[in-house]
Amino acid sequence: MANEITSKSIINIVKYKFIWLCVTAILLLPGTLALIYGGVVNHSPLKVGIDYTGGTILQYGIPEDMSNDNLATLRASLEKAGIENPKIQVIHESAENQKDNVNIKNFVLIKTKFISDDVNTENKVTEVVASQHPGAEIMSVTSVGPTLGSELFKKSVTALIIAILGMIIYLTIRFKFTYALAAILGLVHDTLFVCGFFAILGLVFGVEVDSLFITAVLTLIGFSINDTIVTFDRIRENLRYYSKKMSFGEIVNSSVNQTISRSINTSLSTLITLLALYFFGGVTTRDFVLALMVGVIVGTWSSIFFCTVLISIWEDKDNKKIAAKPAV
Repeated sequence: MANEITSKSIINIVKYKFIWLCVTAILLLPGTLALIYGGVVNHSPLKVGIDYTGGTILQYGIPEDMSNDNLATLRASLEKAGIENPKIQVIHESAENQKDNVNIKNFVLIKTKFISDDVNTENKVTEVVASQHPGAEIMSVTSVGPTLGSELFKKSVTALIIAILGMIIYLTIRFKFTYALAAILGLVHDTLFVCGFFAILGLVFGVEVDSLFITAVLTLIGFSINDTIVTFDRIRENLRYYSKKMSFGEIVNSSVNQTISRSINTSLSTLITLLALYFFGGVTTRDFVLALMVGVIVGTWSSIFFCTVLISIWEDKDNKKIAAKPAV
């Protein structure tokens, strides 16, 4: 029976465990350096958006349909007029609402930096929108002050910490502390990689992170921990039947190989959906979807090549300590 499960091995996880750890370190290095550089030079590891720094949202009613080309043209015109990094979102009117608003087919939300009482900036945005779309009407102006943005950032970080603590408690109860610690280090690995990836994008392309980014990080944490739990469950199950016939390393290696096809297939099916959303879902959600795609890929890697490697190393050390103790 022991030979039966070892013969199905596709890849040797335990034998090359230090190679996998080196690859993991290499993957994390560029993003970590970008986070450190951003923190030292720009006083912020990530380039944060108006959700956290404060900003203004101007809503306009547009009398015609808005295409992606229209959005690109409007964004370019706003930037040319001196509006820095405007975020544009289209809300399509339902047929019922269009009856009440005969001259409005879509709403356009334009997010800018905090305008406060600067009427000139607001008028400048309105002039650009009116020049691109005659008949456009300003519907509302909503401002988020820097203080509120800072409070939102604190709450986002708090939500992230609570989610991680909850998972530590759950995994410790379901498995044992070393398994929980390995899984949490995997989550730290995934979060650090995604944050580092967006730190690089922020430095090179000026990509900003907002509240959707925190949502993406929380989502990928759930995805990654689910993948890790499946592998840990298989290790625990195989230990019940093969602990006397096989070493712990062999059981880990066989368990990972039994679940690797499931992990890769799940990730690929998720990535196909996310790719469709990335290319056809609109500009406003593109960074959110990109964070999910990066998280799915790195989460699959950490579940297979990082978390299981850690528990294999720790268990080997514990077994050596037990073997080294003199018999009583």
